[in-house]
Amino acid sequence: MSKGLIDLISILDLEPIEVNLFRGNSPKTSWQRVFGGQVIGQAMMAACRTVEGRQPHSLHCYFILPGDPQVPIIYEVERLRDGRSYATRRVTAIQHGNAIFSIMVSFHSDEDSAFNHQDRMPDVPPPEKLTAEEISKQPMFQEVFQRMPDFIRRYYESDRPIELRPVELSRYFGQKIEDGRIHVWIRTAAKLPDDPTLHLCALAYASDFSLLDAAMARYGRTLFDKRMMPASLDHAMWFHRPFRADEWLLYAQDSPSAQGGRGLTRGSIFTTDGTLVASVAQEGSIRERWA
Repeated sequence: MSKGLIDLISILDLEPIEVNLFRGNSPKTSWQRVFGGQVIGQAMMAACRTVEGRQPHSLHCYFILPGDPQVPIIYEVERLRDGRSYATRRVTAIQHGNAIFSIMVSFHSDEDSAFNHQDRMPDVPPPEKLTAEEISKQPMFQEVFQRMPDFIRRYYESDRPIELRPVELSRYFGQKIEDGRIHVWIRTAAKLPDDPTLHLCALAYASDFSLLDAAMARYGRTLFDKRMMPASLDHAMWFHRPFRADEWLLYAQDSPSAQGGRGLTRGSIFTTDGTLVASVAQEGSIRERWA
């Protein structure tokens, strides 16, 4: 079993400590605060532990305070509704006696419908064409790939819980993306068990990766720019169709607006055969450090 799989499952494996109360831990990393996707995934798992026979179809959440990675996070679940078709849960993440995060998760029983449509998947290179080996063969990247910064090289490390393969690699070297549309292939670093709930929570975890990058792509800036102070403020996600988080998914992102130190970003997530499986929206702080 790979380190990546062990890390992700342990992150999402909450400890029940009382009715509607769960404890989650942070992985040992050099991060100074808790990764937003971790709190989303753990809070969603806490909600799922209180619902039977239904899967989440949407979540809406707010990041209130930075999380402390050195201490556990307590998740308190409120059972707001258990209806005939829908169930609703509110989860509050607590550290040091304060709420650091709040999420609403809605669950739905599967049903037939006469309506079934989706947007078309963007035409981008497949993930197998975006490995470090393949990219290094491209003439435009042969020289720059040799001096590629460590933060980009980390995209290709296999021991991360989530693998990412960016499509528009040139933006990490300052190229502006005029229409602000960027694409990243994502999947868990190793195979997951056949548990739909685990795959949903794993994708929720991954959905916070790189999303604010879409707000800065128009300016040739990235989340790794030391002049920036990026932070997620709120996050919403809708699950449309079945998928496996351990198979490649295309995360197509854009940013329709940025103003006043905040940027709105959106994402559509597709399987390799073009099926739209999830949609995401997020607003984040994108202030510069000297502002």
